[in-house]
Formats: sequence, structure tokens, C-alpha cells
Amino acid sequence: MADFDQELDASGLNCPLPILRAKKTLNGMESGQVLRITATDPGSVKDFESFAKQTGNELLDSSEEGGKYLFRLKKK
Repeated sequence: MADFDQELDASGLNCPLPILRAKKTLNGMESGQVLRITATDPGSVKDFESFAKQTGNELLDSSEEGGKYLFRLKKK
């Protein structure tokens, strides 16, 4: 079983688009569900940390794999 409920591919998008897309996707999700985001913008690492703090959604993890940044956000 996957460790996320929905997936968002924000590859090729620059700040603030990955955050805006994630926000929109999270709005349609249930509390406690996990959204996995793939981004290519190095700035997205700090962006998602700030986003999690500001919105109360939990950033479960973030990692970098071959130039792609992976994040898992848990909806509050």
C-alpha cells in the first residue's frame, strides 16, 4: 500500500506554483490524508517548510532524489 493518498507532480513549476497547487489539492482532501508532492524547484524545500508551519498541515518528510524534491504533507 502507498504511504500517501494523493499525488501532485509540480515538476518544472517555479515558486509559488508548487505551493498553490498543493494548497488547492489539500483543500479537496480529508483531514489526516497524505499528499505526496514532487517538485524540481530547489526553493520548494523552504517553501513547503513555511507552508506547513503557516497552515498547520504536517510536513511528514522531504527528500531529494536525482534533482527531484519529494514532500509528504498530512492534512490537518
